[in-house]
Amino acid sequence: MAVKKILMLVGDFVEDYEVMVPYQMLLMVGHTVHTVCPGKKAGDTVKTAIHDFIGDQTYVELTGHRFAINYDFDNVKPEDYDALVIPGGRAPEYLRLNSRVLEITKYFAEKTKPIAAICHGPQILAAAGVLKNRNVISYPAVGPECIIAGANFGEVAPGADNAVTDGNLVTAPAWPAHPAWMRQFLKVLGSTIEP
Repeated sequence: MAVKKILMLVGDFVEDYEVMVPYQMLLMVGHTVHTVCPGKKAGDTVKTAIHDFIGDQTYVELTGHRFAINYDFDNVKPEDYDALVIPGGRAPEYLRLNSRVLEITKYFAEKTKPIAAICHGPQILAAAGVLKNRNVISYPAVGPECIIAGANFGEVAPGADNAVTDGNLVTAPAWPAHPAWMRQFLKVLGSTIEP
């Protein structure tokens, strides 16, 4: 398996599981992952939030962990990376206001490099204008944004545990989808896991 260099866009109140678990899974199979955040440098951290589903009309938000930034956002050259990962949580709602975040996202889309986005992550894809005619899913509350951006929005499974692959793009609705989301993303990356 060829080792891939992956860029992960994060920010304060990124969803805890949606950043920690994929980061660890991608490292586990041997890939290099640079975690970056506008305005932060290697050694800084972002606060995470835990979104849980306990029967309310929407998720609840609890205090999470501190997640380490391991590369300077200002030094990111998208051409140096093989793939992009965009976790969810509240971070995408303000990261999409950063023009450099949108430029980076557009680069990966235009070069058809693998992109994985989960939960609220597709808010960045929508803001970057890269969802036209793409098959995607996200957290249901982000669905209208995806549709307005021109996406074909798929059905979210009752347990929010499904994922959708459309060419280089792999999307999922929430952290219960990690097994499907990462399995499909690893396939797009060309990664294999020996039984």
